[in-house]
Parts: sequence; structure tokens; C-alpha cells
Amino acid sequence: MEFFYADPPEKPATLPKPIPRRLRDGLQMLLQSIYPDSDQSALLDQTIAAFWPGNEHPKRRGRVPANTLWSEKDSYVITYGNSFVNGEHKPLDLLFDFLDTRLKGTATGVHILPYFPYTSDDGFAITDYYAVDSGLGAWEDIGRIAENFRLMSDLVINHCSSQSTFFNEYLLGHAPYDRFFFEASPDDDLSMVVRPRAHPLLREVETASGTRHVWCTFSHDQVDFDFSNPEVMLEFLRILRFHISKGVRTLRLDAIAFLWKEVGSPSIHLRQTHEIVRLIRLLADYTAEPLVLLTETNVPNAENLSYFGNRNEAHMVYNFSLPPLLLHALLHGTSKHLNAWQMSMPPAQLGCTYFNFTASHDGIGMRPAEGLLSEEDIQRVIDTAEKFGGRLSMRKMPDGSTRTYEINIALFDALKGTIEGEDEWNIERFLCSQIIAMGLEGIPGFYIHSLLATGNDHDGVEKSGHNRAINRHRWHYPDLLAQLDDPGSRHARVFNALTSILQTRSKQAAFHPNATQFTLQLGEQLFGFWRQSIDRSQSIFAIHNLTGETISIPLMSLNLIDGDTWSDLISGEHIGGFGGDLEFAPYQCRWITN
Repeated sequence: MEFFYADPPEKPATLPKPIPRRLRDGLQMLLQSIYPDSDQSALLDQTIAAFWPGNEHPKRRGRVPANTLWSEKDSYVITYGNSFVNGEHKPLDLLFDFLDTRLKGTATGVHILPYFPYTSDDGFAITDYYAVDSGLGAWEDIGRIAENFRLMSDLVINHCSSQSTFFNEYLLGHAPYDRFFFEASPDDDLSMVVRPRAHPLLREVETASGTRHVWCTFSHDQVDFDFSNPEVMLEFLRILRFHISKGVRTLRLDAIAFLWKEVGSPSIHLRQTHEIVRLIRLLADYTAEPLVLLTETNVPNAENLSYFGNRNEAHMVYNFSLPPLLLHALLHGTSKHLNAWQMSMPPAQLGCTYFNFTASHDGIGMRPAEGLLSEEDIQRVIDTAEKFGGRLSMRKMPDGSTRTYEINIALFDALKGTIEGEDEWNIERFLCSQIIAMGLEGIPGFYIHSLLATGNDHDGVEKSGHNRAINRHRWHYPDLLAQLDDPGSRHARVFNALTSILQTRSKQAAFHPNATQFTLQLGEQLFGFWRQSIDRSQSIFAIHNLTGETISIPLMSLNLIDGDTWSDLISGEHIGGFGGDLEFAPYQCRWITN
């Protein structure tokens, strides 16, 4: 008997991913420029596979620059995952409880500072980008927050922990990690390198291939990656895709300015750094998820603005010059420099916006004040902050000297007085600072300890040995709730005032992040600007008294349109008549609208 056997079925061929032509062409152009010596066809396929693994694929059409990714309703809270503790519940559980019970309907987004396993710098020396620090919680806790608030997360892309798997594999000489970190020689001329710190730039390590010197921009526990190796870029695209799958919708590119290094150059803002940001932006434009990129570049103003690119890099950039200029204005009682800066700021391009903040987990950066304040003005701000309990973090200059990089202080305490000393206007002055940030063109972000009027944590500095701990207090959650439930406490007074005004802000079309803005000239004691909604139906005159004195201005100076009904959104006061005066109590803010 003759048997016939059917041929085994052929495995179906894997269909290539559908890649839109504009995406393919854009990636090819960028990859060719960044990695000219690589196999371009293979690298393109690897890039697509890293960002869209398995059956995932890009959208057929990329997003075009538009102002639809945000609205006047948007604001962010900036917090550590363990800003609240009670010794019983996971810190991320407590954070969710606070957000859900105290800020739901007020803030739309939350920036949780690095929540990954780490060894130093309060999270910015990451050991594992694919895990949540078990001391905070788990991915399910991050996911629950992401389901209720727009989640901003840090992509710590410049460096990782010296105790990470990546670096351990580098030390052992295991491919591909043996080329993951940037090496230089102590004999190299590194005098041009722009430094944000004062420690030696290179760290000597022993590897399987012998002694090496690795580049450490921020500390010797934070070792810089070598992005001239495309394998590093591909790994971070895989990390980014993983974070998106866990609910991240706003991506903060930490310390991005330092990404690409070249011996004999400043190693900041290099062409390849901008091109890698463009590459990430291009990929983001083709994700099904609405991903927003925010670049963190604590540098002088013009350098910071360069990360908008030609509407093809960051969607948002930090308004880094705002914190030192605002602090100067309120300590000196003058809008002179704040006005000059504000008038020089270009409106954000279509599809871009500013991220306005007044304080952060790091402190108040002084580099962004360079060229905007005189050396004497900067020094007076520094001296006053030190009198109010602040500390200083330094950076190394090319000539070997050191200079103040940032002031480490809780903003509430930084505003406990003026250059003349402490006074009784701490709360009013502080609220003025936050209301100014709410009204400006862009999206406001509020550091948790500003919302809560937390003061300097000197015990934290002593225990940790780090100046930045002064503004990274961990609240015992029951104690915080008791303070917020006591209407007479400063914490409740500030928190209730800010959340109430934020809720009012969210209903005003003239506060859309891209609504028109013009600076008003009302004298140095006042800081004012006019906002107009995109459809021109609403105007808001946002005016702020920067002094401890009562000030009056003629209503005629505002040029209010006769026939419209005008009122102050903050006080509820009707603004009638055009021949009288408008009075401002010490540090009073008004939002006058039609």
C-alpha cells in the first residue's frame, strides 16, 4: 500500500508592520544624521520594533501641531511617591487617597517623581526602569492613579545608578552593555564642559577590559549613558513603550540637555541631542495614546526655548526663568525685571506650550536668571534666601571656581519676608506667587509642598546630608489631614485658597494655555497681563500687587470695554464705572473679566 503524506503547512509569513511614509521618511532622515555609520535599513527596523513591539503598530496618520492636547482645565501636581506616609499603608495608596479626596476636579494631572528602584538622589539614580520601588507600591498602584489623572513620569535618560544591572553588565564586559556608558580619559581636555555640579566629572572604575573612566554629570553614583551607541537609544525606546503601556501620558525628559557628549565640546545642547528629542517626538506623534513631551533643561532662557524646535521637539518646556524672577519681584516689590522678561517671551507656537511652576523638588535654579537679573540682584536674592533658612547648591565653572546653581528652600519660607526682613504678609505674598503662575500663558504645575505651605525641613537636611532635602518633607498623613481640616492652620488657608482659585481658573476660556497674552504697564509695584480667549469672547486682566502697601490705579488705565459687565473672579467684586480708581490691598491679586 502506498501512503501519501501531505506537506507540513508552511508557517505564515510575518507581515511587515504598516509604516506610514511620513514616519518612515522622518525616521530615516534622523537616524542617518544621528548614526551615519550604522546599517540604516536594519536600524530603522530595530527602531520600529523597539517602540511598537509584537503586533503593535503606529497610527496611519501622525498628529499635526495643534492646541488640542490641553485646555484651561489642565494643571499638574508635582510630588514624590512617598510625600505621604503613615507606617501602615503603601505611600502610593496614600497619594491616591489624597489626590482622589482633595484634588479630584481641581488638578487634572500628577507628576510622580521617579518611582523606580534607586540608590541615590531621591530616585534619579535608577537601578531598574521596568519596576516600581517596592517601598512605594506596585505597577497596579501607578495604574490606578493613571486611570484618574493624567500621569507624568520621568524618563531619566541621561544616566542611571552605578549599581544598576546595566552598569554591572558593563563592568563585566557583557555585550551590548559593554558600550552603554560614556568613557573619557583624564588626559582629555574637558575644560569646555558645562557643569551643573562641582564634583570631578570622571570616575575611575575597573572593568573586565581594564581601568576605565566613566562620565558622571551629576554624581559618581549616576553614570552617563553613551547615546552614540544606537543600542542605548533602542533600549530607551523599549523603556518608553513599556511606561506608556503602564499609563504614562506626559513624558518628562530629565536632564536631556546633557544627553550627547563629545570631548572638546561643552557637551550640552549638541545637535544630536536635539535630533534624539525630535526622534522621540516623531514616534510620539504616531502613538495611539496622546503622549506629551516635556523637556527639563535648567539653563538660561534662550537655550531653554530652543527645545521647542520648529514645533517638532518638546510639546512643553519648563518656564525655568519664572521661579527666580518671581522670587526677585516679590522680595524687592518690583515688576521691572519680570515685565522685561515677560515682554520678551515669544508666544508658544501652535502645538506647544509653557509649563509654569514656581518651585520644585530641586530648588530654585539660578542659571535661568543669568542675563535677566544683574549679578547684584542675583546675590541679594541668594542672601535673603539664606537669611530665611535656605541652603545653596554649587556648580563648577571652567576656571575652577564655584557658583550658585540653585537655592534649596521651601518657597513658603522663601517668601516669609522681603529683602528688608520678615513681616506679617507671608501667606498673602505666597498666594500672590501662585496666582501669578496660574494666570500666565501655559499650563501651571504646583509642587506638593507649595500647595500645602510646607516649610523648610531642616531635620531632613541633617539626616540625609543633602541640601535638597530641605524641600522634600514627608508628611505623616494623619497629621497632614488634621492640619487641612483645621481652617485656622496656614496649611488649610493656603490649600483651600489655591484649590478654590484653581477651580475658578478651569472655567475661564481666556486661561487656555495658548490664549493671547499681553503685558500691562501699570508701574513697578504691580505685575499685570491681559489674556484673551482663542475665540476672543473673554478677556481677563490679571493684576497683582507685589508689595505690602495698598495701591490704587485709575480704572481708565485698563481700557475696559464700555458696555461690558466687568467683575473680579477672585473676590467676586463687581467692577463698575470707568472714572474711579481700583484699589489693591497688600499682595492682592485680581482677575477682572467681562
